[in-house]
Amino acid sequence: MKYVLKKFITLVITLFVISVLTFTAFSVIPGDAAMSKLGIDASPEAIAELQEQYGLDKPILERYADWAIHALQGDFGQSFNYTRMTVSDLLATRLPVTIILAVMSMLIIIIISLPLGMLSAKFSGKWPDVAINTTTQVTMAIPSFFLGIILTVIFGIGLKWFQVGGYVSPDKDFWGCIGYLIFPAIAVAIPKIAMVVKFVRNSVLSEINKDYVRTAYSKGNDENQVLYGHVLRNALIPVITFVAMVVAEILTGSLVIEQVFNIPGMGRLLITSISNRDFPVVQASVLYITAVVVVINFIVDIIYQLADPRIRTS
Repeated sequence: MKYVLKKFITLVITLFVISVLTFTAFSVIPGDAAMSKLGIDASPEAIAELQEQYGLDKPILERYADWAIHALQGDFGQSFNYTRMTVSDLLATRLPVTIILAVMSMLIIIIISLPLGMLSAKFSGKWPDVAINTTTQVTMAIPSFFLGIILTVIFGIGLKWFQVGGYVSPDKDFWGCIGYLIFPAIAVAIPKIAMVVKFVRNSVLSEINKDYVRTAYSKGNDENQVLYGHVLRNALIPVITFVAMVVAEILTGSLVIEQVFNIPGMGRLLITSISNRDFPVVQASVLYITAVVVVINFIVDIIYQLADPRIRTS
């Protein structure tokens, strides 16, 4: 309980520091959000009026305090660029897309990489291991954007399994959205599968020669019983950290894949907001990304304790 409380306090402090840094950074950088919205030909009166409307004429401390109080209530203000939407509403339209893509990608990664990693370790040095290692080396070297283009050309333009650029939002057609996101999920997953396979293989091989494995064999267990009943649990501990990083990366937005497949996710929203100087959206997006990373790290620490009781945190 003490450990969980300590981690939770760290989470809150991290979010606070990031919110301060983000708010300050976008308040002191050159440029004016009002001028960016109205254009360089706008009159000083119009710019001043818009600054007053968005509260940009107030001191930075007053603006941050006002923003933080409302943010704690789930209100991140009004978007500068999407004038008819609040930041919260805007994030609510993008988050489901990113979450669905992340879940689909992780399912593909886990279902494929764990068996392949175990198989590669089981037949270390033999032809299955060589074949898997060769394949993973090739797939890991392919950039995501190029893989996305290949999938689009083959399955979209060639086989017409999906309509290129024909994204459907989940609130209009959930299964249509799932069908469209299958190939983006594959494009996200394939390079990550190669990495996870290597992590699993190396982790399993590092465990095989330990004393508890020899003890398991001496009790009459066969190879599969030892690998899947004893080795796998301990071998997954270092893999958890990498998988958590992958989850955080996907949840914070796969910008390149979103651009290739025309998916309105969090990564695309962040880049568009930065270029448009839509500071309220950027601040909320950065806070979301920070929260995802910190929360996932917290969950990983808890999983460590559950996966291996020998691990103790002072």
